[in-house]
Amino acid sequence: MSNPSYTGPVIRCLIADDELMAHQILEQYILQTPGLVLVAKCRNALEAFAKLEQHAIDLIFLDIEMPLVNGITFLKTLTNPPKVIFTTAYANYALEGYDLNVTDYLLKPFSFDRFSKAIEKVRQVLQSAAATVPAAAAEDNEYLLIKEKEGLMKIAYNDIYYIEASRDYMKIFTATGHHLVHLTMKKLEESLPPSLFVRTHKSFIVSLRQIRSLKPDNVVLANMVNIPVSANYADVVMERFKK
Repeated sequence: MSNPSYTGPVIRCLIADDELMAHQILEQYILQTPGLVLVAKCRNALEAFAKLEQHAIDLIFLDIEMPLVNGITFLKTLTNPPKVIFTTAYANYALEGYDLNVTDYLLKPFSFDRFSKAIEKVRQVLQSAAATVPAAAAEDNEYLLIKEKEGLMKIAYNDIYYIEASRDYMKIFTATGHHLVHLTMKKLEESLPPSLFVRTHKSFIVSLRQIRSLKPDNVVLANMVNIPVSANYADVVMERFKK
């Protein structure tokens, strides 16, 4: 459920749980919570790892008892994990969870009120981290810094229309042309502010400021370019476009 009056930061979420019922409950709670966007769902840790490689994720709802690799083992393999909320039916993992610096521990079945309290903890942690960024660094965030053959270059966020993946490179399209950079889509997505850009397809990121209209399977930008919207990203694009 979108909330047009919400102006806070967007939290991009991933559900990693082998229970279909858990997926349904968490998805409903996420839809009811302003500022949360469900980016992907998966049934085991291996799928979760693949999703983290593909998408910029701020928060994982992570089950512990999953097939193949359990949630705790999976979390220990991540070198720079997003914020984590454990969602489990087993209370005996709580201490180990906190040792891994998880933000909260939801014991199934949990209510929407308890879920909301956990999300508030995540917001506070993320806001605290953002507040520690020096003012000079915050000013730097008005542009994307890229490396070209000639050296480093700044591209103002306002100048970017969209970004397209081209094999091992990314094409950044602006009003004056395009720039080719050697980066993965995930790395580039993580370096862009989610309040200004949205992933519409596995191969495309667009500037929210440049979107003029949203159709079922594409967006039309201010320069009249049509960018595809895949089914995997349609809900996220709709949510972000409304805000």
